[in-house]
Amino acid sequence: MNKQNIELFRQKIFDFYQLNGRSFPWRKTTDRYAVMISEIMLQQTQADRVVPRFEEWLQHFPDITHLSSAPLREVLSLWSGLGYNSRAVRLHRCAAIIRDSFSGIVPSRPEILKTLPGIGEYTSRSIPVFADNLDTAAVDTNIRRIIIHEFTLPEDIAPAQLQKQAEALVPTGRSREWHNALMDYGSLELTSRKTGIRPLTKQSKFQGSKRWYRGKLIKELIKSDEMFIEEISEKYASCPWDLEEIISDLITEGLVERQKSTTTGALSILKIKGS
Repeated sequence: MNKQNIELFRQKIFDFYQLNGRSFPWRKTTDRYAVMISEIMLQQTQADRVVPRFEEWLQHFPDITHLSSAPLREVLSLWSGLGYNSRAVRLHRCAAIIRDSFSGIVPSRPEILKTLPGIGEYTSRSIPVFADNLDTAAVDTNIRRIIIHEFTLPEDIAPAQLQKQAEALVPTGRSREWHNALMDYGSLELTSRKTGIRPLTKQSKFQGSKRWYRGKLIKELIKSDEMFIEEISEKYASCPWDLEEIISDLITEGLVERQKSTTTGALSILKIKGS
């Protein structure tokens, strides 16, 4: 990574972006809250699917105050279809913390963002990159693949070393544009199929998976308010996974809660937490 190679690489990426750059609603705002919502929605969900959900979300929850004060059931209902409902729960908790500890303003520093629920290494950097044009590197699957391929790095390179290499590539004062350009280059040109470089994690088959059953159960509870455990067991009798384990996981993650039946006094009713 000498200076000349870095400059040539930057020029190639920016040239590609100028001709092929995509347009998304989250690229037209620098509002840190809106950027945070888009970044969390884009975790493991394709951008084209996120567009209508992102716009609908901001209509319902335009800021931290609206999101943090909304019932979890309403948040999950609007999230439905994006997958991984636990992301919505963590986002809801995150909004409450930002409301209470940061006067409703999403923090701009990665080290603070990283302490919030649902925000990891990448997202803690991507939020200030896209909202504040912060000169740092946010390395996702696409950007990891590009750097490894373009600079002939080993696929098992340590994350800290890869981060260091990525930091050296960021052009001062153009971080937002640079990351958008890299995202598009990785998605449209230098794909995983073309390079043979696989992501660090790969999603399992969704249909019939444990996650699929979790999602179906959450949708049922959003629609029907509450369900008896016995009713759930009968409805999902063909489920190859341990239903009790699925329910316990949902309770632990703060998605649902058990309540006592008014007739039997037993913990036999399941409902969305707080609804």
